[in-house]
Amino acid sequence: MFNNQTLVLDTHCEVYDLLTPWADALFWNLQEHIENDKLIPGAIYLIGRQQFSINVPIIRQLITDNVIKVILSNPAEGSDTIRTHCDTEFHIVDLVKSKKILIIGGGDMDSSWPCLQYDSFLPKLYDYTENLEVCARSNEIYNNKIKSYKFLFLNGRARSHRRYLLDRFLNSGLLRQSIWTNLDHANGSIQYLNSCYEVDRYHGQLDIPTDNSFVKQHLFNAEWGEIYLKAEPYIDTYFSLVTETVFNYPYSFRTEKIWKPVAIGHPWIAVANCGYYRDMHNLGFQTFGHVIDESFDQIEHNLTRLERIAEIVEDLCQQDLVKFLEECYTVCKYNQQHLAEMRITVRKEFPDRFFQFIEQDNFS
Repeated sequence: MFNNQTLVLDTHCEVYDLLTPWADALFWNLQEHIENDKLIPGAIYLIGRQQFSINVPIIRQLITDNVIKVILSNPAEGSDTIRTHCDTEFHIVDLVKSKKILIIGGGDMDSSWPCLQYDSFLPKLYDYTENLEVCARSNEIYNNKIKSYKFLFLNGRARSHRRYLLDRFLNSGLLRQSIWTNLDHANGSIQYLNSCYEVDRYHGQLDIPTDNSFVKQHLFNAEWGEIYLKAEPYIDTYFSLVTETVFNYPYSFRTEKIWKPVAIGHPWIAVANCGYYRDMHNLGFQTFGHVIDESFDQIEHNLTRLERIAEIVEDLCQQDLVKFLEECYTVCKYNQQHLAEMRITVRKEFPDRFFQFIEQDNFS
């Protein structure tokens, strides 16, 4: 309980562990919770996407009847995806806009949506012992000065900005100078990592037939395989070209895609929304404006920004990348340390932010 407000948590929601000390009750199946007469009138119910999705009519009725207050918790998704879910899947935009439902999401969002942003991906990389062992090898990136490839370019689900760059670099021959993947036929031909670059636990999946349209779930055995780090693809390249999930939507959503090169100390260029670098700076991270032109971050027109990023990559690949890597070392080491500190901070500060959010965005 907080300030006389009863809190009920869905055990499947992604902030469950962070708020458990303040929970008055827990549930794992909302329908059974209700059928067993455990519903607490007047309580705030924090509900994860899975339970929300299968109980939308029940939730809407409970809100309409002023029985409970509801927060949809889905910090694994960016604001663009959450808006889509609220509109086309849940049909609750009216309840959100009227503050009958609040949201916890992973991306920044338009102020007309009552949303608490939580960087859920930021702290997770260091939760895995395997990743800590890999990050301890970061100096090998800088000791191995002559590399087999110029950049690392990992792509999973089809996105228009990924397809654009894959097509462009294929036509220019630049893909041959990179370690790259494409796990969705909608982006072009399927491309897996070579076994020497893939995480060991997925070696047995690399011979999957490539006639499937989207092979990521097969490759990673339907688990979140993207969370794991392997040192070799970073050691054998000079920088990462990070194609984030969000590009066309004007609000940042930081995923494991950016935190992986940050965690291992690899220079990076982010292909993301306008203002993404600005938001990274606001979190205290440094970028590489001293060696490349990062003004593309403020280009609002999406295609123009994408074209400028492509030009930056092409130009950089013509330069002395050994020197580039040396000039990035201090920034990368700073970011590694800052990420380790932020991992603790974002989790520690979340409960206070959550309760402030409830008070400030008070339910209507």
